[in-house]
Amino acid sequence: MFCRNCGEQYVTDAAVMCVRCGAQKGSGNNFCPNCGQPTPPNSQVCLNCGVSLTAYGPRGDKSKIAAGLLGIFLGCFGVHNFYLGYTGKAVAQLVITVVSCGLLSPISGIWGLIEGILILCGKIDRDGKGMLLTD
Repeated sequence: MFCRNCGEQYVTDAAVMCVRCGAQKGSGNNFCPNCGQPTPPNSQVCLNCGVSLTAYGPRGDKSKIAAGLLGIFLGCFGVHNFYLGYTGKAVAQLVITVVSCGLLSPISGIWGLIEGILILCGKIDRDGKGMLLTD
């Protein structure tokens, strides 16, 4: 495995950071983690070896299942967005529900339900800090 920041090969696959540049394993988008070749900025696939670059990145401590279930069952209050660190969306959902005394809660409830399903399906796969959700 290669560092995505500088392209140096990791000493071991269990490494948590690159010994050459000090970047956290999985951070950066300059090099392919599979072959170590340079990649264009914001590229989805390595042009050299064809591996998907979106599956690589630092993993956070937030659970995909927990976030999805919070979205499905408590989505009208924005609990799943608070959990993931998207406080702006979370406050918007909470305000819609509370200020309307629950009259508009179906709107934010459907919003939360859809986001919960998208989280469980993997379409929303990162938290507010950009870290991948754990399975």
